[in-house]
Amino acid sequence: MDATNSFVLDGSVAMVWGFDDEADAYAEAILDRMPDLQAHVPSLWPLEVANVLIVGERRNRITPADAARFLAILGAFPIAVDDQTVAHAWSDTMHLARAHNLSAYDAAYLELAIRLGLPLAALDGKLKKAAQAMGVPLFTTP
Repeated sequence: MDATNSFVLDGSVAMVWGFDDEADAYAEAILDRMPDLQAHVPSLWPLEVANVLIVGERRNRITPADAARFLAILGAFPIAVDDQTVAHAWSDTMHLARAHNLSAYDAAYLELAIRLGLPLAALDGKLKKAAQAMGVPLFTTP
């Protein structure tokens, strides 16, 4: 895989794109390049996205129509959902979660980046620190 155009996309980055009241230069730079990139996500990602949107609706941060528009945008991006996440959940992912004091969800992104040999795009400080400790490069934008 071409590591210059392929990366593991953490939900923390993608969720910034869906909320007008959040802004992050790193996340926006990735969004600007998304049509030319190949993102990879663990199989929990669709549920994570759905949950963040549902919570956003309940807190009146977005409307159901906003959520639908955002999902349509995400659906148009080259985002590959990994089909092996579950096979690693009770082994590699749990080991990473324990070793780096991560949630199993965050460890799934790290496990995927390690397994695919790809950089990780994340905003979460603990996840970024764990990635660096494991020798996983952070995805950079020019």
